Amino acid sequence: MNNPEHSRRFGLVGILPAGVIAMMVAFEYTASAPFAWAASVLAIATVAILTPKVRASRKAFVLIGIALVIWSALSLSDWGQATAIAAQRGAMVMALFTALTAIRNAAMTSPQIIECGRFLARQRPGLRYSALTIGGHLFGLILLYGSISLLGTLATESTAREPDRRVRVQRTRRMMIAIQRGFASTLCWSPLGFSLIVTISVVPGASWAAAAVPGIVTALMMLVIGWGLDALYKPQRLAPVNAAPATDTGRWSVQLRPLLILLAVVLLGVAVLHWVTGVEVIGAVMSLVPVVAALWVALQTPPEGASRAAHVGQRAVQFVTRELPSYRGEIVLLFMAGFIGSLGAFLLVPLVQGLGLDLQGIPAWIIVAAMVWIIPLTGQLGMNPILAVSLLVPVLPTPETMGIPPTALVVAITGGWALSGATSPFTASVLLAAALGKVSPQRAGIGWNGVYALVAGSAITLWALVLLIAL
Repeated sequence: MNNPEHSRRFGLVGILPAGVIAMMVAFEYTASAPFAWAASVLAIATVAILTPKVRASRKAFVLIGIALVIWSALSLSDWGQATAIAAQRGAMVMALFTALTAIRNAAMTSPQIIECGRFLARQRPGLRYSALTIGGHLFGLILLYGSISLLGTLATESTAREPDRRVRVQRTRRMMIAIQRGFASTLCWSPLGFSLIVTISVVPGASWAAAAVPGIVTALMMLVIGWGLDALYKPQRLAPVNAAPATDTGRWSVQLRPLLILLAVVLLGVAVLHWVTGVEVIGAVMSLVPVVAALWVALQTPPEGASRAAHVGQRAVQFVTRELPSYRGEIVLLFMAGFIGSLGAFLLVPLVQGLGLDLQGIPAWIIVAAMVWIIPLTGQLGMNPILAVSLLVPVLPTPETMGIPPTALVVAITGGWALSGATSPFTASVLLAAALGKVSPQRAGIGWNGVYALVAGSAITLWALVLLIAL
């Protein structure tokens, strides 16, 4: 039986990741080390409290992290500094997740945003894939994998009235694939995503300003390839015309306006903060996004008898004491992925050097091309992309040493990250798509998107190599 008093005390753990955001924002704007230390301490305390409440697979990551600390203490003279840097990396990931969860929480209760998703899901069959893949991209910029949950739920609602099971299954599959691919393409360029922020932090000389436009080109390539493959493989006719579900013929500019306004405020706000203050993109995201989330809640109609200010306060309390603790598995996993990747890299670099492996002897184009494929391959083995990138990239020669532009390496890494997001049966995006599509994660991942990953991966590889030569 649940103890209400214990539940209330456990809910207070949400204060800790909220504190991590405050400390990390202060550090990003001041570069004062005590703020980074405070954020690390709060993040470690959060993980320590949440670990007993998570699944065994999450606890395994914690045990691996502890083992790495012991290993580093026995083998590195500067193990304390290495551990502190790893804890700071984990705190950064936790703070970013908390900030993005805040805006996702605000958007998911907005009637305008929900109606926008319903409009996309109700497009006529010939336009539905395009609508949902574009919608998956736009929603993914704000909601991350929450876009799959929202749009996927609305999509399955729209097909539930179809009496023919074969038609219903086929339509659901195509709609979920469109949403998956739309979301995955955001990982190539979005300043709000873990992919670009983590990659920029581990690739020396990289910046979001330099990588944004090439990343957008990558995203467009993925969207077009996904659309082309759907057009190539879709059945000519799924059902008689009179059996088609109701469609929405409203004006796109009107129906999508709330989402586009929210996107414009967030993306332009992050860009302006980044360029005006000089703070890194992650600092701009962590400081701006919670403010936008609070304003978005304030614009929503409060419950009867409550003022807007009281409504915002109540939602903030619920977010800290209920929403954040409910994401305990994700919080522990993401912190430990950043921590293990960072500390593991400290241990791996001297190990590689001790084995006499000279990665500088490998042609730069091979390293760049390999990064597109290594990340989705490790994703099939259950390795989180944050862990894979944080662990592998520091082992590589720096772009300056290889004589290549950092942007080419960033495009390769984020492209591989996007492919992993569409195919790995261990990622949240694929797990959500599998649950909504009522298939196994392996089917929703490599089964639905295997050919897509091969074609898109080949195109991304060529694009990264073009950037390597042209920049």
